[in-house]
Amino acid sequence: MQRDKIKPILFSIIKHSSKEELKKQLPKDIVSGIMVAVVALPLSIALAIASGVSPEKGLYTAIVAGFLIAFLGGSRVQISGPTAAFATIVAGIVAADGIDGLIAATIIAGILLMLMGFFKLGAIIRFVPYTITTGFTAGIAATLVIGQAKDFLGLTFPAGRAHG
Repeated sequence: MQRDKIKPILFSIIKHSSKEELKKQLPKDIVSGIMVAVVALPLSIALAIASGVSPEKGLYTAIVAGFLIAFLGGSRVQISGPTAAFATIVAGIVAADGIDGLIAATIIAGILLMLMGFFKLGAIIRFVPYTITTGFTAGIAATLVIGQAKDFLGLTFPAGRAHG
């Protein structure tokens, strides 16, 4: 296994580009970054609120994760940011285990992702049937629609009995 292949693309770009190419590309990258931020920052605030955490946690996540992914990413034209698909998962974790549970789940997920990257297990997704990924996506979509329908329609529900 060659360890030199596990290297952020940013280092290769800087190493193999001339100063003129980098100077020409920098303004384009800055404009692109601003455009992504205009979309990602409000979205991250909204998803944080939908997930049951405070809005600033969404901003922290978008900024820190965005920087780390851009710095350590494996593609020159990679865009990363918050996704609505995980809002329901995060909300469930926060509701059941609080912010400490969310932090623990995030750390565990990060460790698992790093291990998968280190052992080059990304191709394992090919073995997950298409129907499973489609069902997962449809289930999240249905959960989001149902969760937002009461707000859209202005409905309120009486407080229910707690689990247990």
